Amino acid sequence: MSEDDNNSEEYPTEIHDYLAAFEKSLGSVDEMLKTMMSVSRNELLQKLDPLEQAKLDLVSVYTLNSMFWVYLATQGINPKEHPVKQELERIRTYMNKVKEITDKKKASRLDKGAASRFVKNALWEPNTENEHTSKTPAKGKKRQ
Repeated sequence: MSEDDNNSEEYPTEIHDYLAAFEKSLGSVDEMLKTMMSVSRNELLQKLDPLEQAKLDLVSVYTLNSMFWVYLATQGINPKEHPVKQELERIRTYMNKVKEITDKKKASRLDKGAASRFVKNALWEPNTENEHTSKTPAKGKKRQ
């Protein structure tokens, strides 16, 4: 019996796909961490504006706390009853604040002067000079 056959019988086959996806996700996280660790934090922060720095910090701390959540779960500790849950909620609050700031920057600005000119020109205003010299035919007269 090969080692692969022995490993496949250690856990139910129904969860094989879940475990394979989990292993793939761990590989992705490992690659991303290697990429982030290859550049010094100071170099990276110098290239970013303050809002991007805040996003990077929030993603980093959220990832770290999420990984700790998974660690607690693997140790048989209920992470929902651990202070890490409140920390993740606090981080999500700040992530939402950063998202609001980003959305406000993306929102279009209203040029009040252009809008008032547009509305003014779109509205019909009767001209007092043209009221008396109307070119509309009178009733009963035929056009020629």
